[in-house]
Amino acid sequence: MTDPTARLLALLALLQSGPERTGRELSERLDVSARTVRHDVERLRDLGYPVDATRGSAGGYRLGAGGKLPPLLLDDEEAVAVTVGLRVAAGIAGVEEAGTRALSKLEHVLPSHLRPTVDALRSTIDRAPENVGTDAPDPEVDARVLQAIAAAIHDVEWFRFDYDGAPRLVEPYRLLSWQRRWHLVARDPKDATWTTYRVDRVEPRMPTRRRFDPKPLPGGDYTAFALRTIASTGWNVHARLRIAASAEQVLARINPTVGVVEPIDDENSVLVTGADSLDTVAAYIGMLMMDFTVESPEELIPRLSLIADRYRRAVDGSF
Repeated sequence: MTDPTARLLALLALLQSGPERTGRELSERLDVSARTVRHDVERLRDLGYPVDATRGSAGGYRLGAGGKLPPLLLDDEEAVAVTVGLRVAAGIAGVEEAGTRALSKLEHVLPSHLRPTVDALRSTIDRAPENVGTDAPDPEVDARVLQAIAAAIHDVEWFRFDYDGAPRLVEPYRLLSWQRRWHLVARDPKDATWTTYRVDRVEPRMPTRRRFDPKPLPGGDYTAFALRTIASTGWNVHARLRIAASAEQVLARINPTVGVVEPIDDENSVLVTGADSLDTVAAYIGMLMMDFTVESPEELIPRLSLIADRYRRAVDGSF
């Protein structure tokens, strides 16, 4: 490769696509001498790109962390994939504005030969409504909150925050995105209990800068644990229902994220479930196709009566 500018961009692209590249590998990929590679590396450094080098037979070059984000050099498939991903991100509550800005920047610099592909995706793909399981709006999650939690998890540091106005101090382990909501899986260092928190209710406080010794989650599956606990603690409202069926029969009818089932005897069980509103709980309870009584909350009963009256009128044609 003889053009210096093209070669420099190709070198930057190679350094971005792998953790480390040997000098010989870069020489072969760029079809230049090792001396030219060293010279081009120095040119990148002069332009402000932090290229780290390690000596020895196993050494090589890698792009380090600098004070600014370098230009990302994407191949055609990567550019199209990122464009599609940003279109999806633009509809996620809390990050849609940033996603839209990033998408606009990317589309502005797309090569002309990729524009027909991107235009085809834009004109032929529709996004169906995602909020179809509840009458409540999607919760807004501030990107800075996600960043604060992710940083604490990455740095293995205690995370201090207010949750629904109450102070919390936890060991953070995982962030989970599910049903258009973000959840934090964490452990309380005082009593060793594991809990899932709704991130839209989290208000970070000052970073603790205090590391902790990670503990293994019982069962080891963070996603499975979060989905189980969301059913009983991760919703705006919860209901406790006595079901005229065994726990096994109820579990055969529901997804584990719908609720927690507690056996009473061979013919009865308790279902603890939740949603963003009692109207949503009332609408979905009928899908069990099992007899039940409401243990709590009392406010759920009039909503069930209203739905029952409407079904009754639909059956006898009295509406």
